[in-house]
Amino acid sequence: MTVHTPSGTGLGRGPLAPRRPTAAASNGAARGSAGRPCADPTRTGGPPEVPEDFCTEVFASLRRKDQRRKARQYLYGLLAAQGRKSIRNVAAVTGDPAAAQSLHHFIADSTWDWRPLRAALAAWAERRRPARALVVHPLTIPRAGNQSVGVDLLPDPRHRKTFHGQLAYGAWLASAELAVPVNWLLYLPEGVAPAAGRGSPAAGGNGTQGWAATAALTTPRDVGVSGKPVVLNVPGSANRATLARFAYDATPVLARAALDTRLTVADLGMPGYRRGCFSAQVILEAARSARQPVWHTAGDDPRPATPTLAVAVPVRLAEEAAAGARRLLVGEWADPAGPPERVWVTDLVDTPLQRLVEYADLARRVDHDVARAVESVGLRDFSGRSLAGWHRHVTLASAAYTAARHGREPSATASAGGTGYQDRGAPPASTVPTRPRVGSPTPAP
Repeated sequence: MTVHTPSGTGLGRGPLAPRRPTAAASNGAARGSAGRPCADPTRTGGPPEVPEDFCTEVFASLRRKDQRRKARQYLYGLLAAQGRKSIRNVAAVTGDPAAAQSLHHFIADSTWDWRPLRAALAAWAERRRPARALVVHPLTIPRAGNQSVGVDLLPDPRHRKTFHGQLAYGAWLASAELAVPVNWLLYLPEGVAPAAGRGSPAAGGNGTQGWAATAALTTPRDVGVSGKPVVLNVPGSANRATLARFAYDATPVLARAALDTRLTVADLGMPGYRRGCFSAQVILEAARSARQPVWHTAGDDPRPATPTLAVAVPVRLAEEAAAGARRLLVGEWADPAGPPERVWVTDLVDTPLQRLVEYADLARRVDHDVARAVESVGLRDFSGRSLAGWHRHVTLASAAYTAARHGREPSATASAGGTGYQDRGAPPASTVPTRPRVGSPTPAP
């Protein structure tokens, strides 16, 4: 059973489009078997359809029939409402005069647990396209007043400035073709981050970067998806306290580093070995001759994959010196003559450079999807003092975005003939360069 958009929203037109829905029609459509109109603001060429089995699966943990109906109403409203996705605007497109009050109670004051919905969304995503990594991405939510939970003068992780509002971290299951938000954590300036992993150390756990690590380390417990490397797309997260938490939890991580991150070279074949601490930029500039071409998967971009230059240098964190864990500093150049465009530190020391760059590409993919989701389903649009209400809103917004973007795509098994998923746009295996043995650099083109 599928869902079509009513002409009253301006998103579905034509001789077969239904008239403006009445309250009875709206409630009946949301009940499941009747199918409820849903359109995707991120796509063109006619309203896409959200499969009914998607709603049935994701909302299965809601025990009461009226809760499942309201969840469908809210998902529909997030997709169909124009402008800001406030509860009032979401309710307005349902055609139910009483929807505003009932949906406000459903989001802000009800008792249903959002975590089983996130787990169901993650399970659905894994069947469609098994994720290659879990990407943690910051979401800044500017606010003019102080009437919403978590509002304060906060650091913007991506732009090195402060802003007034909320700061959230989303955990996205990501492959080259699919990115699905499956968990969220709202930074609370006066709060304490939830316990993460198997009793991992609390060092650094209450700063903004510590909360980013917590978002990653609590996701396997919260949504039931484990065994994925983490791409921590938070600038400055490659610090000792944060990386120690991942090491303690035995979770591999690729963490975004700044050009001024202090490191020591850990390989005698590379410039700077046993010569003290240097910035990441200095180390990468000295390793220019070891750069090699790497490929980028196109994902849903019709353009062919294009190569850039990258290098991986064995390093240790400056604070740890010779006693610290051996890691890789990864730098990538879009402009061969300029400074490195992207810099990462990882404990995946035995992973080929090509694969490390593909993991880093997933952060770029999620960055693009975050921008889409903010506009299309109102990830930033919940206002209120209820932390539970915020979690319920972003959970249903995540479901709405996933359904509209990916709900009609075939599963990985079906599209690959039962052989599993392979990233579209990746170069043939014979053309994928691997990281050369350290000490035997390949000259850059």
